[in-house]
Parts: sequence; structure tokens; C-alpha cells
Amino acid sequence: MPRLAIGPDLPGELGALAQPVRRDAVVALRRFLLNVSGAPHPERVRGCRDAKVATLRLADGHRGVVVRQRDVYWLLAVRPDPEAWSYAQRHRYGVNPVIGVVEEWDAETLDRVEPALRRSARPSRLFEQICDGDLLALGIDVHALPLVRLISTEADVAALEPLLPPTQYAPLAVLARGGTLSEAWRELDNWRARDEETGAIDPDDLHAALLRSPDRAVFAADKVELDRVLGAPDWCTFLHPTQHRLARAGRYEQPVLVVGGAGTGKTIVALHRAAHLAARGSGPVLLVTFSQSLAEELSGRLDVLIDDETVRKRVEVDNAERLAMRIVADAEGRRPALVGPGARSLAQLTDEAIRLLSITTGDLLDDVEPGRKPYRHIVVDEAQDISPAQWRLLRAAAPHAHDDLFVVGDPHQRVTDTRVALGAVGIPAVQHDLRISYRLPQEILSYVVRLRGGGPANGLVKGVAELFGYRATHNGRRPVVRAYDTPESELAGLRATVGGWLADGVPEGEIAVGARTPTLARAARDALDGLDVRVATFQHLKGLEFERVALVGVAEGVVPGSLPEEPAARARALQRERSILFVACTRARTMLYISHSGRGSPFLSP
Repeated sequence: MPRLAIGPDLPGELGALAQPVRRDAVVALRRFLLNVSGAPHPERVRGCRDAKVATLRLADGHRGVVVRQRDVYWLLAVRPDPEAWSYAQRHRYGVNPVIGVVEEWDAETLDRVEPALRRSARPSRLFEQICDGDLLALGIDVHALPLVRLISTEADVAALEPLLPPTQYAPLAVLARGGTLSEAWRELDNWRARDEETGAIDPDDLHAALLRSPDRAVFAADKVELDRVLGAPDWCTFLHPTQHRLARAGRYEQPVLVVGGAGTGKTIVALHRAAHLAARGSGPVLLVTFSQSLAEELSGRLDVLIDDETVRKRVEVDNAERLAMRIVADAEGRRPALVGPGARSLAQLTDEAIRLLSITTGDLLDDVEPGRKPYRHIVVDEAQDISPAQWRLLRAAAPHAHDDLFVVGDPHQRVTDTRVALGAVGIPAVQHDLRISYRLPQEILSYVVRLRGGGPANGLVKGVAELFGYRATHNGRRPVVRAYDTPESELAGLRATVGGWLADGVPEGEIAVGARTPTLARAARDALDGLDVRVATFQHLKGLEFERVALVGVAEGVVPGSLPEEPAARARALQRERSILFVACTRARTMLYISHSGRGSPFLSP
């Protein structure tokens, strides 16, 4: 029976096909998996640069491109016949000899580039001080060494990025900008999806290499798994190496803190870690986030991610305020009052919940034996906005043991005045960083980093967090900033802009409009009457993402609004306002539109 691995682009390509073609292709893949009569068989392509590449006829006029080694098939694309043949001829495939992941090379284009590099090469070559042995130790492909030796400038390396596997480009880019061999090695090691590695790497073992490459391949053993991979969102199935390594680690001896900028996949890591602990941990899992609306969003995403109902029931999703109320309500036998006679504040309820968890009073939550902590594992999202008292509550809700607390957050996206170092609340977390934004194009990323400004932010461990090294994987459109004479003309411009996006074919659910205040949000909603797009304050866009985002009313006196007079309080308020705008801007995947009437916010200045 064939072993079939699905590439990350395939589900989208299948989904874009006309329904009859897609149906025929999926049926053909099911037959291929079962190896039954009438199943497609691999066909060689003339002029291939890699003998392992073949095609499968999946539907009338459409073929899948596969990399084949014995009974292993890596299905990369489904295209009309001419495009499939061209794709198959253009690429070659290999295994990185150092970290063992699969690599795809645009061999045809590289063949054309080499003469140009040779003609433009300078007498002094960029890597001439680095011996072949050191380059090979960084995983540089032996067949690529002659090309690498022609490189004269850092610009040459940047020009080659689209043509090289990322595991080849990453260490070369570090060396090109003057980094050390050790720094280049660390950059390569970021592409390792698993910490542990047993035995020597066999560059001829495609199956093992695909298993080490969760961002590039997922195996489907039967029809059920095939349908799940083809139907699930990308974030459910294909994790980038660092994300996979953090989320699927076998065991953490200390609490873990994952810090990353917008679009780096922090929430995805949190969801997958919660699912992993539910499936392989040793007790109930609590996934905590900043607000109830975000908790509902995460709960829905877990429903998609975890298809085993028994495993799904092991994960509860909540926010810290509701957790405190629930603990107190279970202990007292009634829901605590928040208004009226005998009412207690949320801070008082949190303190009482901490007290209750510090004593043995019997069952505080359902299905928990007397004297035990209510949760075995706790995963925290949006950690930068959790208060010190809430951290003490979370620390008290799980035992001090391996895999107890897994925390993700970004100090630069803090929208409250919370300042806390985890060590100060009894959580000695080990920090890991995510530096690559997969959501934001570089143009939006560069803009919002400048907009956020203000230097480093107080970190969640001792010290500060910086945006240095934060980068995107792709390019896109520059943000658009529009100035209008009056609020009325600004709202008319918003209506025209959103109408244009809808005319472009962007679904209503992929458009969001944000404003700093509820009053401005209501005005925007009225201006968009009849259009079913999300309209919210900046804070209520937190944790969400959309194809296109429009922010209105980003004007002086609004962003920021009134500020305290006391210098320290004023500085904190300014940073919080910058962070709130930063959060709203970074919700956009492809297009960001910002408008104001009158003088614009000082944050918008170059």
C-alpha cells in the first residue's frame, strides 16, 4: 500500500478547482490510497531535473505532482496538465544533511541565474573566508557550493531567497550580514521541528525526512485522514518548525513562556499545546485567555482542531475572571453577587479563589477529587494582559510539576496597564521566542513596528522585550493612510473603501473596521449600514485576524485621547495607546487602511 503525504499547498489548490474536477481528484486519491483497480499510477515526465518526480492523473485534464521514493509519495500540487508537467520539470528535491528536513529547489531558475552571477562576480567573494567544510556543516547542499562561491554581495543572497529552500537561505543570510558560524547554525536549528533526533540522518530516506517536516508534509493513512487533511484549515495541520517543536514537546520540567510578535503563531501554538496535553497529558487542561469573547473564539477553534470528542472534553476554555467566580461559586454553593448588597469586586473574588485553592476543602470544580488541584495543565494566551492577582490564581490552580504552565504573549500588544514579571508571582518561566510573522506582509510589519515605536516593552520575565529581529516571510501592499477634511467625508470614504473591497471579491467575514472609541465605532457601523462586516473598537479586535482591516478616526486628540499630567503615568498611558493601535493594525493579513479627519494622530508621523 502506498504511503501518501500531503503538501501544504494541495488543500487550497484542490479547493480552487471546479466542483466536478475536485470531486474526481479526491475520488482518485482515495483509490490511490487503497491501491485498487482504476487508481492513478505514477507517470514519469520528460526533462525532469529530479528522477523522483512524477505525476498522477487525478481528473480530466488535471494531474498531481508527486515526489516518489519506493512506496512513499509526497503530493505537492494539482494543476492542469501543462502546468503540472512544467512544475515537475522545474524542481528538484532533497534532504538537508544536517537537520534532515525536506528541501525544494527551483532548479530551472537557478540554472539561469548561475551565468548571471558568474558574469557579475567581483574579485572578492562574500564567503571566501569560509571553507567548504564549514559551509557543509551548516547544511549547504554540496551541489550548491559552486553557486555559493560565486556570490559577491549580500544583495546576491537576498536575490536568491525565492529560489532556495529556507534551510539553505537562512544560514547564508546570517553569514552575509556578518554573522558568525555559530549564529548561522542557530538560525538553521530554528528549522528543526523536534528537539530530539535519534541516529544519523539518511539523505536518501524521504519518509523520515517528511516526518521531520511538519510544515511541508502530513501523512494520510486512510480516507478519513485524507478528508480531514484536505478539509481542515492550514493552522490545524501544517505547523512551522518552531511552532511544532514548542507545541508538541514531550515534556517541560519548568513553566514555559513563548513570546512573539503579531502573526508569529502564538495562539496557534497555545491551541496545539492544549490539544497535545489533552491527548497525552495526565489530567484536565485549562486554556485561559484575556476576555470571554476570546475564550469563545478559542473554544470554537479547539472544536475544529480536536476531532476526538473524549479528548476535546478534557480541555476547558475560560478567562481568569470567570475562573475566579466559578471557584467561589462552587465553594459557596451560589453565584457571587457583583452588584447590590453583599457584592464583591472581581479583585476580591480573585483573592477569595486563591485562598480557597490554598486549603483542602473538597471538590472545588467538577470531577476533581478532594485535596487536589482543579487542573493538571494550564495554557495561557494573551499573557501580557493578565494581572498579578490573576497569575497567582492560575499558579494556585495547577500543581508544581512538569508541564504545569505553558504561557504565550507579546508585551508589545499589552492593552492594559498590567506590568508583571512571572518570577515575581511564583512562575519561574523559561522563555522561547517566535521571530517570524507568517500573517503580516513585510510592508505592513515594517510600518507597524515604526508606529509602535517607543522602545522596548516591559517583559514577562525579568528585563525588557524588543522587536529586534522580528520579520515577515512575504511581501505585500503598503498600508494606506488617508486624510479627510471632515468626519462626514471620512465616513463616506470608509463606505467607498469597504464597498471596493467587497467588489474585489473579499468576503464580508474577512473585513474588519476598527475605531478607538465606542462612539466612533457606532458612527462607522451606521456608515456601513447594510454591509455585514465586523465593526468594533480597537480592543475588541484583539486576538482576531482578517484579510483587510480599516481603522477610522485615527486623529489627534483621539489616538491618544486625554492623558494624565503626572510624567510617569503619562509615559505609561502613551505606550498603552501605541500598543492598542499596534494591536488593531496587526489584525490585517493583506491590506491595512487608516483614515482620519483633521490632523492625524502623532503616532502616524514617519
